[in-house]
Amino acid sequence: MSGEASTRSVAVAAPWRRPLSARLDRFAGPVFIMPAVLVILAFSIFPLLASLYVSLSRLSLSAGGAQLNFVGLDNYRKLLVGIDRTHFLGLTEPLTPVSVAVLAAVYAGFAYLLVRYARGPGRTAVGLVGRVVVVVVAAAGAWLVADTILTTGRPGTLVVTIIYVGVDVGVQYLLALGLALLVVQRLPGRRFFRVVFLLPMMITPVGVAYLFRMLTDTSKGPLYPLWAHFGLADVSWVSSPWGARLAVMIGDVWQWTPFIFIVLLAALESLPVELYEAAVVDGASRWQTFWEVTFPQILPATSTVVLIRLIEAFKIVDLPNILTNGGPGTATESLTLHAYTIWRSLDIGGSAAIAYMLLFVVTFVGLTYMNLFRRRVTAMA
Repeated sequence: MSGEASTRSVAVAAPWRRPLSARLDRFAGPVFIMPAVLVILAFSIFPLLASLYVSLSRLSLSAGGAQLNFVGLDNYRKLLVGIDRTHFLGLTEPLTPVSVAVLAAVYAGFAYLLVRYARGPGRTAVGLVGRVVVVVVAAAGAWLVADTILTTGRPGTLVVTIIYVGVDVGVQYLLALGLALLVVQRLPGRRFFRVVFLLPMMITPVGVAYLFRMLTDTSKGPLYPLWAHFGLADVSWVSSPWGARLAVMIGDVWQWTPFIFIVLLAALESLPVELYEAAVVDGASRWQTFWEVTFPQILPATSTVVLIRLIEAFKIVDLPNILTNGGPGTATESLTLHAYTIWRSLDIGGSAAIAYMLLFVVTFVGLTYMNLFRRRVTAMA
């Protein structure tokens, strides 16, 4: 018995007899990670929380300086139902037959997707509730877009930003996918075009904005002889709302298509040749080979690069600011430019509120997108 007791005492005391460095090894992980955690807290989380407080406050100037006064949700109320409602959400008008037909088709699609999930084998209560929330929010967004675009109304900065994101990312992906599929073919000059297609991405957004500002100026600039030859010297591309929006979207598509192109090209070139050989042996057509072999293999890369572009597209500011200065009126003003404009007028709280509204929209779109693509990628795996 005395031997067992002494053995226990030695076992208990043994860790304390180890060298100090050996006892500190178990704390090495937290010690090395702590600086990175502190940096993230200092440069990411703290500004996020500080800006949240600013969005709930209002800056007031006085002889002794400036101070932030807490006003609660007044800045958000001003954007949604107050004096800035038409600037943020837009001017709504009664629906037209065309807008009613478009909304009916959209709502029918939402209802079909919801019913299909509710009747599917993998449904859950949490998933159903989440999809109902997504459908309600998406339906409200569709109504806002239709009521300001397809009527005599005027879209606000939120709708304009949604238009930028939807059109730009969709066109960029289709163009990039087509270019990537062409470049991987054994065509003459494909190496040259691989470099040429990347040139727009090497120019800064400000440079792209000034470039398209010169190109759309028909009264002078490098393309003036061309405009004059076709009788377009007196035409202003950016004096009408949709002409200005189109100019901004073309510039954004031209700049960011190479980014998606290079990612899809890398994904296509990494595909094994055996898959295509098996498809040829089975007698598959080109379309069947693309839809059944190529697209499922590049879907992970597609989901990632499109998510990155969605997030970046919501933050568009350089092109509408320099190319059109947000005009005519506020026709091309994005949410980020809206926040910057009122920040310059010292409405710090309102600017922070717009930034947080943009954060809510991006988070909602990103989570919805990831949830949809996660199910699709899992089903194809």
